Amino acid sequence: MKVLAFGASSSKKSINQQLAVYTASLVAGADVDVLDLNDFEMPIYSADREEASGQPAQAQAFLDRITAADAVIISFAEHNGIFSAAYKNVFDWASRINNKMFADKKMLLLATSPGGGGGNSVLTFATGSMPHFGADVKGSISVPSFYDNFNAESGQISNAEILEQLQAGAINLTR
Repeated sequence: MKVLAFGASSSKKSINQQLAVYTASLVAGADVDVLDLNDFEMPIYSADREEASGQPAQAQAFLDRITAADAVIISFAEHNGIFSAAYKNVFDWASRINNKMFADKKMLLLATSPGGGGGNSVLTFATGSMPHFGADVKGSISVPSFYDNFNAESGQISNAEILEQLQAGAINLTR
């Protein structure tokens, strides 16, 4: 099984990237493809820009990575209660090429933050909206207080209850 994993953030120190990659490592026997959202930086989407120039090659490259995967794990950074601008822009461009951009892929949606909310607002929004874009959402998990629940030295979740949730989410991707 090929699993595409990424944090929906442009931060080089993204805790959401760490969570997505860690969770992908829990999928038994998976070949994990780690995507860096920074590799898909494009001009801000606008209908005028699309009409004048078409879609950027990075949008198709992003879709190609999704197409090549059997399952997708995304961990969403929450910026003012919603997607980060970096993710939203890639999403906007890619969805113009294919509105059902997730092509019935099994998906595990995650979010984390340093605070107790764990990115729950963006995760709730993503979980509700992703099926409209072809996602087969197998689970969604919020990880609150990332720095209290993730051991940076070992690169692992240190909270047994959260680990159990992530393991169950990883198993659901294989069903």
